[in-house]
Amino acid sequence: SIMDGRSEIEGELSRIFADHETGRYVGNIRSVRLLSADTALLHAVAGVIPAGQKELNPALNTIQSLVAVQGKAGWRIAHYHNTPAQFHGRPELSDALTEELRGLQ
Repeated sequence: SIMDGRSEIEGELSRIFADHETGRYVGNIRSVRLLSADTALLHAVAGVIPAGQKELNPALNTIQSLVAVQGKAGWRIAHYHNTPAQFHGRPELSDALTEELRGLQ
């Protein structure tokens, strides 16, 4: 989904989670790099332990990037991207990511 602005984000997430039992998220920030004094790029990975379960579901693993900008009110997210971690024909990379996330549980 593409969302622009706080109200669109809030509306879409409220709709999704109104009748959706939330699992437990596990995440790892892999890197943060300052692009300038007031702009940062963050790379992370995340996984989900579905509600009522005890193990990560590897099909729900994601790769994330975020751009944050510092202004008068502090740091704010300017751009967030979350994509399924599909390694297309490289199962060893999928397995390695799942093990990385399991180590954070």
